[in-house]
Amino acid sequence: MMDEQQRRYYLNAMGIENWLPRDMSVSDEVIAPAEVVPPEEETEVVVSAPAMNLNSSHSPGSTGEQHSEVSSAMTGDADIPPWLNEAPPPLDEYSPTIDYADYAEEASAKTDERSLIAGLDWRGLEVKVAECQSCELSGTRSNTVFGVGDREADLMIIGEAPGAEEDRRGEPFVGRAGQLLNTMLQAIGLGRERVFIANILKCRPPDNRDPRAEEALKCEPFLMRQVALVKPKVILAVGRVAAQNLLKSSEAVGRMRGRDYNYNGTPVVVSYHPAYLLRSPEQKAKSWQDLQRAVTLLKG
Repeated sequence: MMDEQQRRYYLNAMGIENWLPRDMSVSDEVIAPAEVVPPEEETEVVVSAPAMNLNSSHSPGSTGEQHSEVSSAMTGDADIPPWLNEAPPPLDEYSPTIDYADYAEEASAKTDERSLIAGLDWRGLEVKVAECQSCELSGTRSNTVFGVGDREADLMIIGEAPGAEEDRRGEPFVGRAGQLLNTMLQAIGLGRERVFIANILKCRPPDNRDPRAEEALKCEPFLMRQVALVKPKVILAVGRVAAQNLLKSSEAVGRMRGRDYNYNGTPVVVSYHPAYLLRSPEQKAKSWQDLQRAVTLLKG
């Protein structure tokens, strides 16, 4: 049978910590010396898993059997699983070797890219968006859709992603939903040319599917810079994708409406997307309430 120091080393490798045999009191606890842990494993992150089973012959779901095996080993019974007595293989045989230098380099590149975008003027930002190949959408788009309108507008409207017509023309909100949006803006005394309109994504997803999280993340620095350059007094987020990505929320638009939000200090009003209103015209009254809320914030 292995001595106490060896047993502690293997249990620790399994993720079992602060263990005492049933016949040992707290005062009798044996503290393993620091040199028990090999120097090359001192920085390894240990995930607590009291019933972790490293035997490949057992399925992950056999929790009762795992508990029985571990309990047997912990109580000092003679019937110790053979794999617990075996010396662990070299690290690179049971755990993939990760080159953290590569991760650090990638993270540094992303940080540098965001910093670069954060310092661009309008012209530089337009060029950067037009040349972007950060995700697979760059291979399926016809045009990037940068955004249009007054670049010093008090009201900024943020939608979800370009549709087929927007992709063809390179301009947001130009289809039927765009026509309804124009009508809504005119109702509060603002023409399309007096607001700035942009989207979460600058490229159209194939078949008008919802933007993926990684795609929205790639486009986020562009939108952040647009907001910083416009300096709007109020942001109107229309649609679930826009509201959830902008505000990092998973709630439905219906629950987000009427609440106070801000994006980097700018008040945000959440409302329905014009395309949704075309399908559900009975919700137009609620959108009108949201527009009135935006007007109040603009005046205030």
